[in-house]
Amino acid sequence: MSFSLISSLRYDPALPAAVSQLAINTYPDPVDTPYYLLAYHRDRLITAAQHFQWEKALAWLQQDLRTLNQFLDASIPDTHKPWRLRIAVNHNGNGTVDVHPTAPIDPSNLLVPSVNATPDSAVWRVYVDTQATTPSGLTTHKTTSRDAYNAARLRAEIKSPADTAEVLVVNPEGEIMEGSITTPYFRRRDTGVSGPSWVTPPLDSGGNAGTTRRYALFQGFCVEQTISAAELANGEECWLSNGVRGFIRGVIVLDR
Repeated sequence: MSFSLISSLRYDPALPAAVSQLAINTYPDPVDTPYYLLAYHRDRLITAAQHFQWEKALAWLQQDLRTLNQFLDASIPDTHKPWRLRIAVNHNGNGTVDVHPTAPIDPSNLLVPSVNATPDSAVWRVYVDTQATTPSGLTTHKTTSRDAYNAARLRAEIKSPADTAEVLVVNPEGEIMEGSITTPYFRRRDTGVSGPSWVTPPLDSGGNAGTTRRYALFQGFCVEQTISAAELANGEECWLSNGVRGFIRGVIVLDR
């Protein structure tokens, strides 16, 4: 196979204390690990291996969380600093970890915004892609085959992973699928219905089943709702999230 299954996550030594102080009863187990949403990352990779019928990869991924934690520990250069990790598993069941420095953040930004009401993160510019992306197994599951996402970022003139900008990927029906590196959350359109104030695109629209997306849904921060790109308004506030940066405020930019 020409691609590997991947999942990107944050190692942050400050995370366990933040969970203990702010979300001990709501953060998913294990609560004492510095690896952000560790169990969700393993589950995501297992689901991808099942989809692609990679039996050897599935056998490697079905190790217990303690073993996975120890496997990741071996790759951490300095346990006192935060790191961005990318777990990759090929069809032969060979797992590797790439580790890169990442900027420190307030660890409460890793918790759902209902817990963290006043995040200190910068507001990201959020563009809408000008071309459609066809959903497939390579959009539903995160892999190293990311040409569609890279092309969307180029069209939005996002030139670096360090840019505080994101582009929303759109399917041929004009529905928002996801962000190129994040899950988006929008203000609820059917305001007369009780429940969370935020919505995120359903997987039926073609996007990825992200780990922070699962966390936000589980915590009741949002519900699923189909979002048409045509519904978005210039200057509209939104949220973004991923497994390295946590939850980030955004603003829709339609007119450049």
